[in-house]
Amino acid sequence: MERTRKRTGRPATSPYSRPEQLRLAKRAQRERERRAGVRAVALKLPAREADRLRAAVSQPGFAERLGRFLDEELIDIDAYENLKGLCWNRRGRYLAAEEALRLYERNWRFVDSVRMKPEERELIKRLATRFGNGILHV
Repeated sequence: MERTRKRTGRPATSPYSRPEQLRLAKRAQRERERRAGVRAVALKLPAREADRLRAAVSQPGFAERLGRFLDEELIDIDAYENLKGLCWNRRGRYLAAEEALRLYERNWRFVDSVRMKPEERELIKRLATRFGNGILHV
């Protein structure tokens, strides 16, 4: 009479194989991140810069500082009525800050400065101070 060999380890708690369990867990994690508004971004950087970025990400407050940096470097076109009108032929949602100032300067004749909102006036003033030595060349 042959004895049945007893399995060691954890008892089976799922009808799925281990690789299938991992696949389902990763899928659930991606779905949770999608609902939370989190996206993974793949960047190709020089090794030294990639290592520095990896270290910076682990620092407290990194996301807030990154957000402030991006707010200074990129302008959301949809947030400003006149800028949106000047960018009628562009596809992207964001515009580099310096490029936005140059676009305002080149196309000032199309800007409705009378009905311009205070937020957009402040943006133009900030851009002119940063990139035009405080002068808007119109």
